[in-house]
Amino acid sequence: MALMEKQPWMDQQPPPGYVAGLGRGATGFTTRSDIGPARLPSEPQLTKGPAGYIAGRGRGIGGPAFGAQEPDESTGPTHLADDEVGLFSGLAFDEDDEEADKIYASIDERMDSKRKLRREQILKEKVKKFRAERPKIQLQFADLKSKLSEVTYDQWDAITDPGDISHKNKKQRYDRYTPAPNTLLEQAHRENQTFNTLDRTQQLYGGLVTPIGVATPAATPVQDLTKVGEAKQTIMMTKLAQASDSVTGQTSINPKGYLTDLLSIKVNSAAEVGDIKQARTLLDSVVLSNPTHAPGWIARARLEESDGKIVRARKIISKGCQACPKSEDAWLEAARLNSPDDAKNILAQAVHHIPHSVKIWLAAAKLEMDITRKKRVLRKALENIPNSGILWKTAVELEKPEDARVMLAHAVECIPSSVEMWLALAKLETYENARRVLNKARATIPTEKAIWVTAAQLEEASNDNEEGVRKVIRNAVKSLTAHGVQIDREEWIAEARKCEKAGSVITCQAIIMETIGLNIEDEDRKSTWCEDAENALSDGAIQTARAIYAHATTVFSGKQSLWLRLCHLEKKYGDPKSLEGVLEKSVKNCKESEILWLMYAKHKWTN
Repeated sequence: MALMEKQPWMDQQPPPGYVAGLGRGATGFTTRSDIGPARLPSEPQLTKGPAGYIAGRGRGIGGPAFGAQEPDESTGPTHLADDEVGLFSGLAFDEDDEEADKIYASIDERMDSKRKLRREQILKEKVKKFRAERPKIQLQFADLKSKLSEVTYDQWDAITDPGDISHKNKKQRYDRYTPAPNTLLEQAHRENQTFNTLDRTQQLYGGLVTPIGVATPAATPVQDLTKVGEAKQTIMMTKLAQASDSVTGQTSINPKGYLTDLLSIKVNSAAEVGDIKQARTLLDSVVLSNPTHAPGWIARARLEESDGKIVRARKIISKGCQACPKSEDAWLEAARLNSPDDAKNILAQAVHHIPHSVKIWLAAAKLEMDITRKKRVLRKALENIPNSGILWKTAVELEKPEDARVMLAHAVECIPSSVEMWLALAKLETYENARRVLNKARATIPTEKAIWVTAAQLEEASNDNEEGVRKVIRNAVKSLTAHGVQIDREEWIAEARKCEKAGSVITCQAIIMETIGLNIEDEDRKSTWCEDAENALSDGAIQTARAIYAHATTVFSGKQSLWLRLCHLEKKYGDPKSLEGVLEKSVKNCKESEILWLMYAKHKWTN
């Protein structure tokens, strides 16, 4: 019966002296939920429990028994940091606690992720509801914008321009007339009127008494104020006249556009002025440390020119010419900075110091406007520099054909290695004399192919002899090879294109016939020739492409593809007669080609 009447464990009375939470330090403080203050049990009450019983010892959170000695730091468990205070500040933190923290953290993270999905879903629903109530303007007109792709150009042009409705709801304002104030009118009246004043004599006698022997002075009118502007203009013109040269009467100041020129003056900022001053200091040190260095003087003068001080720039470059009399760049810079008349004098001094400078002579000739004087300068230059091709070419361009022939004859004697002079002389001579000139040129310059090409063009222009032209080109290849010149087929094809543009068709064909097969393997000839012909057609060289295909059909007479290419070329660029000749040759060489026979029959039927 006693066992049956035993109460549940939760309803039983606690042991004497038991205080809940005493082992883990959860007592000794008072909260609002507590009825009364929590108090520690007295010494006799603690002794009533079982021997050695400490609340919370089994869970590892109990401290030492009352009255026991605290463990030493060197032998006791590891404590928390000094700044950790609170409920569990005196307990050790082991691996189990760390693992428990990780488990709790993972659980918190998992719960937070579930809540996050819920929060995002709720936020999306709120945004969707808000957009449904207050949609964006862009979404409201999305359907209309999509229909703009169906609008035609005529409908766009028919749309009228929007009018100005900014003042639609405003009161219309009329132009108001405000009369000029009386003070302005009075001031204008005073500026244009004249005043009368009495003479000093009238002022002495009050204007009433006239001394004996003295006539009554008349009133002296004072000029109006408009004369003041005329006087200022007169003063300005006087100053401009003083600024002009007293000898020639010329000046760098334009009297009529003086005020307009003032507007074009560049005003440098403070930073630019500082940079110019620093550059001026540096360049001054350059010319002082090395006065014979012409680029330093030129840079110094150009600095002053960029600063707008042209007079100072001229003086500096003049000193540079004196310090560097053998520098043609310094003399040319001085001529550029000065006026044309002064530049002539400067270049005249330059040729005395540097008589063999081609640039100075050409600059001096360029300054002369008269053809006779220009010829005189160039002839004087040729006396000092007879081996300059540029001077000879410039001088010959100014002469008539007869005089030019004489000068070129003398030029080839002075410059026998100039191919351009030989060819120019041959073009001015007759056929026989031109042959002699070209023979001399070949003997003088045996490695130049341009002379041979010119000889072939001469034969074509004079005799129209195809065999003679081919002979000249054949001899050219042999002679150049004998003198160690490497025959480049690309260069010769380029020469053929030049001859075609010059109108020398026979020479073009002869060059192709003699040089198109050089330095090519036998198995690559067909593809290479077709490629050369296509390149020539792309550049507009029809005759060159025709010559290449003609030579290819003679080598590969049985190739239908080559004959078809040549037939298409003649059909597109040739005439019916040339096409008929090509078709006739093609069917003779390719007797079993149905395409060529059909093309030939169709051509005969249509023509």
